[in-house]
Amino acid sequence: MLREHWIALRTLALKEFLRFIRIWVQTVLPPVVTTALYFIIFGALIGRRLGPVGGHPYMVWLVPGLVMLAVVTNAYANVVSSFFSAKFHRHIEELLVAPVPNALVLAGYVAGGVARGLVVGLAVLGTAAVFAELHFAHPGVALAVWLLTSVLFSLAGLINGIYARTFDDISIVPTFVLTPLTYLGGIFYSIDMLPPFWKTLSLGNPLLYIINSFRYGMLGVSDVSLGIGFGVIGAFILVLAAWALWLLGHSSALRH
Repeated sequence: MLREHWIALRTLALKEFLRFIRIWVQTVLPPVVTTALYFIIFGALIGRRLGPVGGHPYMVWLVPGLVMLAVVTNAYANVVSSFFSAKFHRHIEELLVAPVPNALVLAGYVAGGVARGLVVGLAVLGTAAVFAELHFAHPGVALAVWLLTSVLFSLAGLINGIYARTFDDISIVPTFVLTPLTYLGGIFYSIDMLPPFWKTLSLGNPLLYIINSFRYGMLGVSDVSLGIGFGVIGAFILVLAAWALWLLGHSSALRH
């Protein structure tokens, strides 16, 4: 039985990987172009007037936030689009009736989202290296945050895919939740630059902890405690994993 489960997990994960890598022009290239534009507009033009942030040139300060922006959006998009497409074309039913535990189904989709988060993140890092000098103060921390963030937003994408009834539904969360939270999560600025009220308000944004934890891994500086950052990420992963597993076993949205 263990061998059969491993084959099922490997097949589903490979399918998810090949799904986005075959259309790399649509999945990997756009974040690279967008990152280059961010560096040209914010880094080269605006950054010259801002000067150093957190003891680093503004161009370097931007890198961790832009990498996490790409990881968050692509890990999420990969799973939500893939899972909803499986529902829409009715082949999700084959997984539901197969002798495969829901945990393996969840792990297979999450693996695809993590793979896309890693591939796109590497592509964005490669683009950043053209504009800024990269270094990792704590590479283990950076890698851990990178992987955990990919897992977290892959889980969120699957939950959105379960609830979505139309293709429009899969764009609601990225447009009205993820985009505002990422741009207000300290990508382009340090919260120490904000007035007290807005600084306090920013502390309620979970993406602030993700971005700053990764920034600590790269640059060795952070606006928040690293322990709290990992605590926030871990707590959200546990909650979303439990929620996703429950939905896979009980949600009527998968069967109608």
